[in-house]
Amino acid sequence: MTYDAHDLHGFAHDSIAQGSKSFALASRLFDRITRERVWLLYAWCRAADDLTDGQDHGGTMTPGHDARAAVACIRDLTDKAYAGQPTGDLAFDGLGYLLTEIAIPRAVIDDIIAGFELDAADWRPRSEQDLLRYSYHVAGAVGVAMALVMGIDPGDETTLDRASDLGIAFQLANIARDVAEDAAADRCYLPVEWLVELDIPPGQHMHPAFRPRLAIMAKWLSEMAEEYEASARWGARKLPPRSRWAVLAAAGIYGDIAREVRARGDHAWDHRAGTSLFAKLGWVARAGWSVLRRPPQRRISRKGLWTRARAGATE
Repeated sequence: MTYDAHDLHGFAHDSIAQGSKSFALASRLFDRITRERVWLLYAWCRAADDLTDGQDHGGTMTPGHDARAAVACIRDLTDKAYAGQPTGDLAFDGLGYLLTEIAIPRAVIDDIIAGFELDAADWRPRSEQDLLRYSYHVAGAVGVAMALVMGIDPGDETTLDRASDLGIAFQLANIARDVAEDAAADRCYLPVEWLVELDIPPGQHMHPAFRPRLAIMAKWLSEMAEEYEASARWGARKLPPRSRWAVLAAAGIYGDIAREVRARGDHAWDHRAGTSLFAKLGWVARAGWSVLRRPPQRRISRKGLWTRARAGATE
C-alpha cells in the first residue's frame, strides 16, 4: 500500500492534540521524526480505545455499544495494517505506515489489544496483581511500544521492562483520578480485595460515608505509581537525549496527577485532578536540566515490581 505520510501525520497530530494535552505537550520535546512516529502510535491507541468504548477521544460512551464486536474489528484492522493493506481508517493506516519504519513485534500490539478485550468483557480486578496486569495491558504495553519507536532495541528486555513501568505508573494515576468517572460508567478498577479489606460493600465505594476509606486506596495507588515511576526514570537513561527529555517531562506531569489525588484526601473527586500549564512547563524545564546533567548513578531496583511475561533479559 502507498501511504500519504502528510495526511497521516496531520491526522495523528490532531488526535493527540484533542485526546491528551499533557502528552501532546511532552511529545513536542522529541526530535521531529520520533515525534511524528509517537503521534502515529498514539493515534492508533486512541482510536482503538474509542472503538472499544464507543467514544470520541474519551467522550460520552454510546448506549448499547457492542464492545466485543468493536474489539473484533480492531483485530481485523490491525491484521490489515500489519499486512500493509488499506484499512479505510486513518488511525490504522497510520499504524501500517509506522510499521514500514519501525519494527513493533505483533505480540506487543496484541498485549495492548488484550487490554481492550478486558474492558469489553467488563472485567474487574480481584487482587493487586490483577490490577497491575490490567495496567500493563492498557498502558504498560503502550510504554513498551513507545520505547521501540524511540529506538530501544527489541532485545533489550530490561529497558523495555522499565518502559512498561512508566505506562503502569500512568495508569495507576489515571485510576486514582478517575474513580468517580469510572463509577458513573459502572466500572471499578479498585481490587475487590482492597474493598473487602476496608469493609466497603460492592458498588458502594462512592458513597460519601466511605470517602475516608476511598482516600486510603487512592494513597495506595499513588504510592505504587511512584515506585513504578522511579523505576522508569532509571530506565530512561538508555534513551536518546531528546526522547529522555520528553519521557522525564511526561513522568513528572502524570506523577503530579497521582500526587494531587493523594494530597486532596477525602476531596480528591470533588472535581477532576489535573496539572496546571505552569506546573507542566516546570516539569519540562526540570526534565531538560536532568538531561543536561550527568545521568543518575544510583541504580533503582525493580525488585518487587510486577513484570510482564518475556523470554529473557539483558542488563
